Amino acid sequence: MKDQRHESRRRLVSCVLLWSLLSVALAAAGPDPLEDAGAFGLRTVPRMALAALAVAAGRRRPEIAVLLLLPFGPWHFEQGLATSDLVWPLALPGVKIFPFVTASPFVMGYAYLCGRRPVRRGRVLAVFAAVALVGAGLAVSRGSGAATWITMASGLLGTYALPYTLGLVRWRLLQQREQAALSVAAQARLRERARIARDMHDSLGHDLALIAVRAAGLEMSPGLDGSQVRAAGELRVAAADATERLRQIIGLLGDDAGPPPLTPVGEDVAALVERARASGMAITLRPAEGATPALAHAVVQEGLTNAAKHAPGAPVTVEVSPGRVTVRNGPSRARPVAVPGGLGLAGLRERVRLAGGTLTAGPREDTGFELTVKLP
Repeated sequence: MKDQRHESRRRLVSCVLLWSLLSVALAAAGPDPLEDAGAFGLRTVPRMALAALAVAAGRRRPEIAVLLLLPFGPWHFEQGLATSDLVWPLALPGVKIFPFVTASPFVMGYAYLCGRRPVRRGRVLAVFAAVALVGAGLAVSRGSGAATWITMASGLLGTYALPYTLGLVRWRLLQQREQAALSVAAQARLRERARIARDMHDSLGHDLALIAVRAAGLEMSPGLDGSQVRAAGELRVAAADATERLRQIIGLLGDDAGPPPLTPVGEDVAALVERARASGMAITLRPAEGATPALAHAVVQEGLTNAAKHAPGAPVTVEVSPGRVTVRNGPSRARPVAVPGGLGLAGLRERVRLAGGTLTAGPREDTGFELTVKLP
């Protein structure tokens, strides 16, 4: 509420200041109030009242202000900002170009606002058509000579048409800038959602793969009866199906999602390996002697997830050094718990590329698989 009152006072002050300046301009073009107070009261005071109406209406409807200020337009054809002798094709010496009066800057300002603000163009064109008719009528009444028409046309162009065109160009540029900003914001939101979704794919895919490993271990356990073995098998199949559906859903995002966050908060490589071990995976960890690369968690998570899905029961070796991360597994000892997807490796490859590194992944001679990332 306080801000609204402050804004109202600010607008009132600006309107009073604008009217004061316009009144000074009108008074400067009229009779001197000290020498001829009567003429000042008859001519200038009504003009100042008309100017007050124009300022009051012009804040919301600049085309109304242009119409009210019509008597103060460029109608003094004997005055001009420039004088030119036109030799060809007409011999017209001393032609006045762009007639200018003291109120012209204010008229030009409202003409500019007509183009700058999103008002109805039909009303603006109607007002400008009325202005053109007044100018043509004055030109005819003064003899309709070629010099008069040139003066009148230059006045209309400089006082009305040019400011309006500049305002319209400014409005369209601002519209394009606003649309571009909205488009950028929308694309940023989409990229952020895609990154979150892909990060969920990595994390949930890893967890589902560990669930499938545990289910496969239960399925092979000799101490279970037939119904329990079937239940463990159904759990393994369900985890594999869920992993595949998750991969397909995230795959709909396309390749424009960009790299997801590098490392989940609160979990390092050692903790990631311990979680996988607790699920039944046989993992050997050779940690780094120096600083652990920022991408190490993502590389190890992807390597363990692929080993759990495509080579269940195989021993896994994880090696981490400051410039290299390797995850290798031996041949599978059971049937895979998921179909090959490739989405995780594709996302990881992009992250490695952005970090300036290289990624290689492929089968080994012992029918195992190795994932290696080299970082600068």
